[in-house]
Amino acid sequence: MQLAKLKVGVIGLGGISDMHISGILANEEAVLWSICDCKEEVLASRGEQYKIPESRRYLDYTEMLADPELEAVSIGTPNYNHYEIACEAIKQQKPFALEKPVTLDEREAAALRDLLSETDLPHMICFSYRYKPAVRYAKWLIDQGKLGAIKHVYGQYLQGWGLSEQVPLVWRFRRELSGSGALGDLGSHLLDLQRFLVGNVERVMADAGTIIKDRPLLESDGKGEVDVDDFCHVLARLDGGISSTMAISRFAFGRGNFQQLEIFGDRGAVLYNLEEEDVLHVKLAEDGDEVFRKVEIPAEFQVDQMTAFINLVNGHGDGYDATMEDGYVNQHAIDSILVSLKEQRWIFI
Repeated sequence: MQLAKLKVGVIGLGGISDMHISGILANEEAVLWSICDCKEEVLASRGEQYKIPESRRYLDYTEMLADPELEAVSIGTPNYNHYEIACEAIKQQKPFALEKPVTLDEREAAALRDLLSETDLPHMICFSYRYKPAVRYAKWLIDQGKLGAIKHVYGQYLQGWGLSEQVPLVWRFRRELSGSGALGDLGSHLLDLQRFLVGNVERVMADAGTIIKDRPLLESDGKGEVDVDDFCHVLARLDGGISSTMAISRFAFGRGNFQQLEIFGDRGAVLYNLEEEDVLHVKLAEDGDEVFRKVEIPAEFQVDQMTAFINLVNGHGDGYDATMEDGYVNQHAIDSILVSLKEQRWIFI
């Protein structure tokens, strides 16, 4: 007997929804049940593309979440309405996958964390790089003690799309809609990867700047102010005195989606790199490595984010999914970095 498929809805049909939807469609245990977006033309186009009946296309997310047949939802809207949509999902007891950063600030993140502490509602924060096979394998190597005592972590997340002055003033360039710039958009991933693999941040000091200070308005002539960071560089100390640096930018010429993390212990080191595909290089004392070598990632570390979400909702999570507690800790670190930028000093977390 074939089991019924999990009915999953998608709120927000911007760029990130492509990844969410493709993951749902590729999973034999789920079905794309409904979609929601505030733009009628986008909703109509995506509804036709995915053959979603008009009765299950929503302009209002509260109406969508009230559907008794809907069993889970992904939330891929801009940062400023993560909080209110997640609150409604919790109210309606709909398991959800929420994009990062979780909210505009740690106050909202703490409120969501507290709401979820009162229920066992399955949920996931979409720190997508936890699902890269190379990252999973690196975690296994570190947890097995292959690197010994960790001493340094060096991270980079570099993109180049912000270089063009013709890129308009989209929500990512406005603090009231995004909370921060490259820091929250890209840096939240580095902060989570660092914590997932190594440990918590204890203190931070940062430098950041806005390179292009105004951009063309989206719906009228003229320009508007960019009031978030275009780049952010962070110096940090982690649990146990581990030293960390993070370089984050949207102005790195030639970079598409370049991400790199180097972790050095006293018995070994790993280098994780992602642009077109994720790869892992290692140098381990116990293996007698003389140089870094690229390793093949064992099949057991292959994982897909939306499959992980569906497994979580169905009661088969593997324990590696980010929770709202993880989202809160991440947001607290982001807010601490913003304080460091403002006050130009170390901030203890």
